[in-house]
Amino acid sequence: MVDLDKLQIQPMQADHLSSVLEIENVSFPTPWSYRSYMGELTRNNFAHYFVGLIEDKVVGYIGIWIVLDEAHITTIAVAPEFRGNHIAERFIEFGVEYSKVWGAEKMLLEVRVSNKAAQKVYKRMGFVEIGVRKQYYSDTLEDAIVMLKRYDDLTDIKERID
Repeated sequence: MVDLDKLQIQPMQADHLSSVLEIENVSFPTPWSYRSYMGELTRNNFAHYFVGLIEDKVVGYIGIWIVLDEAHITTIAVAPEFRGNHIAERFIEFGVEYSKVWGAEKMLLEVRVSNKAAQKVYKRMGFVEIGVRKQYYSDTLEDAIVMLKRYDDLTDIKERID
């Protein structure tokens, strides 16, 4: 078991990308490229990318776009040997708190219909299914479940009352 107190989350830098790409390549059927990540880091004003380090080793990462009142997880992954240690949950908690500072009131993501493990994590973190994007993933034409987490529970209560 990993000591989560040793996990340091910090902004992703170009020198993290070799480690990020190693995790990316074992985590996704169609991994992002070095060029894609560099574009996010250097040219996308909505993008906020972070790595998690344990003793200077990249153990995972999260990417978030923040547009107006909405945060959108674009990517999240944990190195296989560190999975099952609640690191993804820490990334999500961090992403929520970070995006609140930027004015976000909710967080969205897409997850493959077949990725039951990730869906379980997201539900545990308070995300609910709000829809399906048909044939969202171009590599397999698999559907994506759209999930939402509102930051203000009072909003959910008000919507139920109205």
